[in-house]
Amino acid sequence: MARCPWARSAAGIEYHDREWGVPQHDDAVLFEFLILEGAQAGLSWETILRKREAYREAFAGFDAAAVARFDRRRVRSLMGNAGIVRNRLKIESAVSNARTFLSVQAEFGTFDRYVWGFVGGRPIVNRPRTMAEVPARTEVSDVLSKDLKRRGFRFVGSTICYAYMQAVGMVDDHLVGCERKGPAGKGR
Repeated sequence: MARCPWARSAAGIEYHDREWGVPQHDDAVLFEFLILEGAQAGLSWETILRKREAYREAFAGFDAAAVARFDRRRVRSLMGNAGIVRNRLKIESAVSNARTFLSVQAEFGTFDRYVWGFVGGRPIVNRPRTMAEVPARTEVSDVLSKDLKRRGFRFVGSTICYAYMQAVGMVDDHLVGCERKGPAGKGR
């Protein structure tokens, strides 16, 4: 199978072939990637993929309502969990982001409705031929980042937001020639 060149390890290939760039509309999945992308800041995505199951266990199956109830004792406990990134700011931001996520759900009905509104409800399908043509951020990720921060989200800079948009399929940056390229490219 022709793939994007970043998918090299078994975990990376599986993620590339099954998830990356596939439009997600399930709020639980959207919350999962919000936590994982924030945790990834400054690290490789491979590191986060290896820790993903530990994150799932540590963060209540990515149940935003459950994570929103985590207290200081739970955060302290997570700091001792070698299966996740033990960065206090990232752990605390996951908890506060869960609370803000619930507020956004209450305001918009679903987080899906809120976040997909930034791309008009449809994926942006780019046609990069090389990885050098894939941006780290865009005007849309800048606007999303600014709005998330205004609402109180943390670890949501524009680069993190763009990676989030790619992960949940708001953007399809599979290279031209990749078997997973979306409708305006080919495949899928």
